[in-house]
Amino acid sequence: MKCSICGKEIETTFLNKIKGSYYKENGKLMPICSECFKKKFGGGR
Repeated sequence: MKCSICGKEIETTFLNKIKGSYYKENGKLMPICSECFKKKFGGGR
């Protein structure tokens, strides 16, 4: 799966869960890597 902002490949776990986050844009869930999440939303979890 690729990040919707930078296009970098997002790692997945063995259960096919992404090591990143999803954010909602225009009613659609978009995958986002942790680096872009920190840039866009200012901080981590």
